[in-house]
Amino acid sequence: MTTYLVTGASRGIGYEFCRQLKESGETVIAVCRSASDELKNLGVRVETDIDITSDQAVADLVKRLQGTPIDVLINNAGIVKKNTLENLDFDSIRQQFEVNALGPLRVTQALLPNLKAGSKVVIMTSRMGSIEDNTSGDYYGYRMSKVALSMAGKSLSIDLEPRQISVAILHPGMVSTRMTGFSGTPPSAAVKGLLARIEELNLENSGTFWHANGEVLPW
Repeated sequence: MTTYLVTGASRGIGYEFCRQLKESGETVIAVCRSASDELKNLGVRVETDIDITSDQAVADLVKRLQGTPIDVLINNAGIVKKNTLENLDFDSIRQQFEVNALGPLRVTQALLPNLKAGSKVVIMTSRMGSIEDNTSGDYYGYRMSKVALSMAGKSLSIDLEPRQISVAILHPGMVSTRMTGFSGTPPSAAVKGLLARIEELNLENSGTFWHANGEVLPW
């Protein structure tokens, strides 16, 4: 049995990760700010009141998880806000950096004592953070924060290699969740692909930027 920790687990892709992993008989630790009724009823361990932008909240999570080995850490929590050139809203852009880029790095660094040789770290980024693939502009805060997150994931793949911990940098595709206005691929299909990528992750392909369907994406 493998132990998975999933951030942003209350709904959307995070909840679907927890649901499918629970269904497969894995041990799941669901981390969120507040738990949805669906998550509460799933029958997994739920850790609430965890804001990944808060040093204190993440330190509290570390205390709760002391002595708990984590095989797969899935950094899923994230937000998206539309920042156009005409309405940049720098407070919004900063918030997206805090949640999307700094939050996953904060969580990963804090939980390193829980990881071991053979553990895996998953960075849930976005194709919208691909510089080469950007043909439509817009979404300044989201795009910029996801570029930063992908870079953090790449550096983690290098720095964690001596510990024999591998890192996947994953794009789920356009998934039908509240974040996307419920348009796109059903979460169940997206997570099935993401779990397949996590399964095939190893030290040799660590640091790869993958689409859930297995396509290697451009930086």
